[in-house]
Amino acid sequence: MFPKVPDYHKPNKPLVPNGLGVIYVLVSATYLFLLEYYFKPGPSNVSSALTLAVCVLFGGFMGLLDDWMDLRWRYKAFFPLIAAIPLISLATRLGLRTSIAIPFLGTINFFEYYYFIVIPLIVTITTNTVNQLGGLNGLETMCPAIILIGLMLISGAAHAILLYIPLIVWLLLASLNFLGKIFVGNTGSFAIGITLAAFSIISDVKSALLISILPYVINSSLILLTYFVYRTKAQVSFDGEKLSSDHRRSLVTLITYRHPMTERRVVIVVLLLVAISTSLALFIQWFPVAFNSA
Repeated sequence: MFPKVPDYHKPNKPLVPNGLGVIYVLVSATYLFLLEYYFKPGPSNVSSALTLAVCVLFGGFMGLLDDWMDLRWRYKAFFPLIAAIPLISLATRLGLRTSIAIPFLGTINFFEYYYFIVIPLIVTITTNTVNQLGGLNGLETMCPAIILIGLMLISGAAHAILLYIPLIVWLLLASLNFLGKIFVGNTGSFAIGITLAAFSIISDVKSALLISILPYVINSSLILLTYFVYRTKAQVSFDGEKLSSDHRRSLVTLITYRHPMTERRVVIVVLLLVAISTSLALFIQWFPVAFNSA
């Protein structure tokens, strides 16, 4: 049912089914539509479930389009701006807070600029940075799962219900991806990236998201810096057993720089970094006084 692509970081480059992220998109959208049907929105006539479903569907469509046409980054980098439209509508109608708490700096209120500048930036940055950190089994699925769980713990049951089934489906796909049985493709990475951004805005846990994705931001910053300065791309070498690199142009190449490691070990190191950033976000959210005293 799914096209197969070679796993370049395995001996003999076995063919692996790709694009199974579409399962996450379809199941998540169906679940959210059911929530919309059984739990009608309040007097504002705005549904968080329906808004999240639209974002997930658009993320999946954007990923499918990229898989089919192999879009250049200059084009697909701005596609998530379209997904920000329903979030802007939801935020304005519900009157969500226009401020973001930043550790050591305090709370910054963006006023009306929050709706038309900050929300699109959060969606665009999160979606693209999540999509850029991949290529190894488990990397593009396990890392977002950690952040998703962290955001759900912070948001509380009222909002976490939006992701009960989507999280279960994503964890199943992540486990298969970690074992090298499947790839979720751009369909999955774009969909989960938009899920993180949309959920953080809907449940008002934006600060936690920005802290949690720090490893993603570091990875994308290294990639963009080397591309625009040196016009080169990050690559890792595979000797049949371990990965290594002779440059530091991404998070993966930084970890393997002149230090060969197995694929699984590299993934575990990145997972630990994401777990640390997410734990920091949880700690700051639960004990804000310790970081806002300045």
